Amino acid sequence: MTGVLERFAAERGVRYFLFNFTDLRGMQRSKLVPVSAAGEMEVAGAGFAGFAAYLDMTPANPDMFAVPDVSSVMQLPWKPEVAWVPGDLVMNGRAVEQAPRVTLKRLVERAAGLGYRMKCGVEAEFHLIDADGAGISDPRDIEAKPCYDQQALMRRYDVISEICDGMQSLGWSPYQNDHEDANGQFEMNWEYDDALVTADRHAFFKFMVKSIAEMHGLRATFMPKPFAELTGNGCHIHVSLWDGNRNLFHDPAGELGLSATAHAFLGGVLHHTESMCAVTNPIVNSYKRINAPVTVSGATWSPNTVTWSGNNRTHMVRTPDEGRFEFRLADGAVNPYLLPAVFLAAGLDGLAQDRDPGPRLDLDMYNEGHRARRARRLPRYLLDAIRLFDRNRVLKAALGDEVSAAYVTLKMREWDDYSRSISAWERQTSLDI
Repeated sequence: MTGVLERFAAERGVRYFLFNFTDLRGMQRSKLVPVSAAGEMEVAGAGFAGFAAYLDMTPANPDMFAVPDVSSVMQLPWKPEVAWVPGDLVMNGRAVEQAPRVTLKRLVERAAGLGYRMKCGVEAEFHLIDADGAGISDPRDIEAKPCYDQQALMRRYDVISEICDGMQSLGWSPYQNDHEDANGQFEMNWEYDDALVTADRHAFFKFMVKSIAEMHGLRATFMPKPFAELTGNGCHIHVSLWDGNRNLFHDPAGELGLSATAHAFLGGVLHHTESMCAVTNPIVNSYKRINAPVTVSGATWSPNTVTWSGNNRTHMVRTPDEGRFEFRLADGAVNPYLLPAVFLAAGLDGLAQDRDPGPRLDLDMYNEGHRARRARRLPRYLLDAIRLFDRNRVLKAALGDEVSAAYVTLKMREWDDYSRSISAWERQTSLDI
């Protein structure tokens, strides 16, 4: 019997499949599988050694297999003879609990059992830089306030339009592309969807952006703060909760058009924010974005306190429209699967405990933040965030004890590696002491 992938290949002229999974650090891992072998691997999966990726395993662990989710296969718009298919990791016949996609699927299933379906959209900002990573790729992109700069956008038309055309061909319904607040920075938006669909698309988007940039002799980076003086790369997530076709966050009579369900969900997110930071802002460099001094444009566009508001971009949570939130904390290094997973975990706790988000603030937090005297500060460093996450029993239990323990172990190794490195700043300021 012909499998789904073989039929897909025959209909579309595909010769190879990338059997893919995303590890705990957010790196994408794949094997290139010819169509002739795809039928067998569609059932059994492609084999990987877990220790070779960012998972908490050793060389003694048996093979794990990425079993493809054939409903999510995507043909590469820039190389149509290849298709990408995300997989769920299995070892010894059991799901690998450390796998981020497995984690998200389990939380989605838990929410469904409670009658909830989370939908989300992401705004994945990135810089187009020189191939060697030394600076932005457009030497004429020098405005102090370059956001929406038409000329700078059009000088990168070939790259941006090719990516947007790719999204169109994949059926994502992209609707706008713009030059962002930093020189060399761009954002491209597509329609929101179910959490797992958006996560798969987010993972593929990063792959597509990097690949197309390379084809044009450039390099794309989602690094949170690649340049000290410029605005960093955020990854804002817009979230709503649904029951069938009914948006449970929407209440026209509620404050800002938000329902009691929305307030309780938001209460959970705000309650757990500091612990969530280890996931939403997962690398050392992340904390140079959310705790940054003012950039040359005049604003960092990133939060450093736990506050929410209406349509006010100086807060961590913004309400841009009735029936949804925008969470502005996460950055470009975030794992596409763990971002919605941790957000859903915190929100479900808010619903279970009927948590109160407290009153909204309508201050300009960049100029009047000192007036918000009870606003909690975000962690200043990755180490602080890891420790807070490790003490949060609710989030760890919701995500899963195994994935949480593995995540903490890998993040502590990352912090230790950073701590052992000697920076240029240290040498500059300390050689003559």
